[in-house]
Amino acid sequence: MKPRLPLSLRLPFSRSYATRLPERPPYRAPDPLRSNPHATYQELPDKNLTFIHRPPPTAPSPLSYTTNPASPLLKDGPTPVTGALPPSVRKDKGEKPRLSDEDIAKIRDLRRADPVRWTRGKLAKEFGCTPWFVGKLITLKGPDRRRALEEREKAHAEARAKWGERKSLQADIRKKRREFW
Repeated sequence: MKPRLPLSLRLPFSRSYATRLPERPPYRAPDPLRSNPHATYQELPDKNLTFIHRPPPTAPSPLSYTTNPASPLLKDGPTPVTGALPPSVRKDKGEKPRLSDEDIAKIRDLRRADPVRWTRGKLAKEFGCTPWFVGKLITLKGPDRRRALEEREKAHAEARAKWGERKSLQADIRKKRREFW
């Protein structure tokens, strides 16, 4: 085994020029104030100051499409925009007209008289309003409400009977989880 020299006698490790890795010089970005062709400069020699004025970037340029449009369709002048738009894809429900006091009283009477026949949806179609509005005008009370809820629950139970094993298991898990809330 070769004897090692003590640290004080060893030569320090240094790289020579030939072993150094090449490095790219640091990037020096051009000054945006000096490189702007639209900027104006005013120097005050006695104060050693330079004022640089740049126009705002939103100022219209001579090449803009509004002052010098490229399309010949835009050169004739302003045209109504509504005629150029395609028809709407969504159904425009619009605003429903307000109901008179007589119509509101009639809705309440019909709903109280026969809630099975005059449901929210039928009254809404009859009077041209929303089912939510009919529900706000008059709600079912007592036995009528219980009967309506029982009918709804029967319809839902029939639909649930058609569910598969996995869907009913997931519904049972959700129901059990809700109990612990």
